[in-house]
Amino acid sequence: MITILALCSGLSAVKFALEDDLGVALAMVGAAAVLDMLDGRIARLLDATSKMGGELDSLADAISFGVAPALVLYVTLLDANSAGWIIALIYAVSIVLRLARFNTLTAETNRPGYTQEYFVGVPAPAGALIALLPIALYEEFGNGWWTSFAAVAAWTVFSAALIVSRIPTLAMKTVAVPPQAAAGLLVLVALAAALLVTYPLILLMVLDALYLLHIPFAVRSQRWVAARPQHWESKPSERRAERRATRSEGARRSVARLGLRRPGSR
Repeated sequence: MITILALCSGLSAVKFALEDDLGVALAMVGAAAVLDMLDGRIARLLDATSKMGGELDSLADAISFGVAPALVLYVTLLDANSAGWIIALIYAVSIVLRLARFNTLTAETNRPGYTQEYFVGVPAPAGALIALLPIALYEEFGNGWWTSFAAVAAWTVFSAALIVSRIPTLAMKTVAVPPQAAAGLLVLVALAAALLVTYPLILLMVLDALYLLHIPFAVRSQRWVAARPQHWESKPSERRAERRATRSEGARRSVARLGLRRPGSR
């Protein structure tokens, strides 16, 4: 039921875009993304997972985050011409390819445990919200270079490239917050809630920027784990402790080496 609601929400974005209500169109895609995060968790919580549910989830994602955003961009900022249609097709196809690869990787049973902590490429909901960033800029700031056909086309292709890439990105369901950071996280959640009520488009821009900025960290983290098979089955918190210990040891060695170099020594 939640997956069907996500599908209806994402596809309704096209209706509101055709009616030139772009703010609501963005909200519909955002609601579909939230429902997509909830459906699997609730199904596992209620012990209601099924093969049909998994297939339905992929089909709904293809429409909500592939077809719907492509059509929204096409009828608004891609000028509804032939060149814009090609760009929209590139984006929609990238979402479908990404979902097909995700299903294939999920079916593999011999993958190391740490790979479940990373997505291969940008996931479909995040990719859709990144691709729709020019519409958020248009709604918030009006026309500008960010609404030109060239800029929107380039950004859409860039989003499609991130989606089909093999760049590792963090799976949010596996991110653990250290106890000492809980208070700061609650403050950020309160701030996000305030922005959602008062400046939702600004919040979308901030979230897009933060997501893009996290990618270098995810790449570095994944490479660190992949190069150390002894940590493949360790918990993320254990690996973070190991990395902190390694950095501290490296810092102590650097200080020790500097201490041996006295003024005037050769």
